[in-house]
Amino acid sequence: MSEISEKLDEVLPRTFEDYKAFVGIPSVSSQEEHKPDVAKTAETYVGWLKELGAAYAEVVQEGGAPAVVAHFPAPEGKPTVCFYAHHDVQPTGDLSLWTTPPFEATERDGRLYGRGASDDKSCSMAHIAMLRAFDGKPPVGVKLFIEGEEEYGSVSLPAIIERHHDVLDSDAFIIADGGTWEVGIPALTTRLRGLVSVVVKISTLKFGVHSGEFGGIVPDALTTLCRLLATLHDEKGNVAIEGLVRTAGPDLDYPLDRLAAESGKLDDVQWIGEGSVVDRLWAGPSASVLAIDATGISDASNTLIPSASAKVSVRIAPGDSGKRALQCLIDHLVKNVPWGATIEISHPDFGDPGELPFTGPITDKASAALAEAFGVAPVEVGTGGSIPMIAEFQAAFPTAEILCIGVGDPDCRMHGIDESVDLADWRKFALAEALFLEKLAS
Repeated sequence: MSEISEKLDEVLPRTFEDYKAFVGIPSVSSQEEHKPDVAKTAETYVGWLKELGAAYAEVVQEGGAPAVVAHFPAPEGKPTVCFYAHHDVQPTGDLSLWTTPPFEATERDGRLYGRGASDDKSCSMAHIAMLRAFDGKPPVGVKLFIEGEEEYGSVSLPAIIERHHDVLDSDAFIIADGGTWEVGIPALTTRLRGLVSVVVKISTLKFGVHSGEFGGIVPDALTTLCRLLATLHDEKGNVAIEGLVRTAGPDLDYPLDRLAAESGKLDDVQWIGEGSVVDRLWAGPSASVLAIDATGISDASNTLIPSASAKVSVRIAPGDSGKRALQCLIDHLVKNVPWGATIEISHPDFGDPGELPFTGPITDKASAALAEAFGVAPVEVGTGGSIPMIAEFQAAFPTAEILCIGVGDPDCRMHGIDESVDLADWRKFALAEALFLEKLAS
């Protein structure tokens, strides 16, 4: 066992207790009532960094949620690495579906359960474990940027980067918001889909009317909306929005039985789309209806609904543009409105996809560190999820090497019920970060 591995094991018990307490703070950035909790996680994190002797550790806020920026200066002649993670989390969903309360971190069967236990407090706390293993004196320069609104669209991220550009500027950025290929096998994420979304409202009537008196000749808004949403895909389930980019995924086998287990697909439900699994998940667009606003079943009467709305979300392939893809989505919806209904588009949002070249001396050292810590070489993967801020970092720091790694495995259920992290992998990930700094220093 290496010296740094032994030192890591010495600090893990306390760090694990801090990790559980961190998960226990309901830092849901999208909900107004949890703004104090998001502030609390930021302040708690700064406290840990100051305790470690950071030369600079502050909560920064540029019109959005509070983020943490910190700096441990480099020894003479050594490079500097900035470690990213985020301390905010998704809403919990239906609390009754959780096995244990989402904000009471619970350990069972080698995993830690709780909202944010994986995404992304696992990586936030791995950074703390790594720094504690070095007793706050890492062998290279270390900066940290722990964001507070990643789960809410990183609205103020451009302003933070612009205002604190010199503080964040580094030779490399470790974006610790990725995952592993499977438990025990690390991954390097080299391509990420982007995201565009809108809220579409369909109106067919000035007011609700009796469905018996007028049904059969007057269209109701919900039926009209459903017909519009159905045009997002062709009969095979391929995205039918014209103009979206499609690329090819890596040559990597992703077995369908594994995908079925990870996704929770019901046995008789068919797969949609054409092409390989990784092409559909990582290299092509997808379209989803995330929510519908209409009369609830408990309030329903025999009335034709005058208006109905839906939130439509489209993941876009690497090589596409968020701004251009957003216009493609809007054009498709407007073009395909059935029966002359009135359409309103609101809340447009987009984030660009990203590509991270798996090249460079710093990347090589990170790959070697992951292989040493996990005992197996990392797999080069893509992700269907979006981390639009990677494109922001690439634009702001064009000469830096940027890597995307993480600790969430395919069973972690990030954003879902009973989110969790494999604790053995969490320890390996923290060790990989420490080994990476040692290799970089040499």
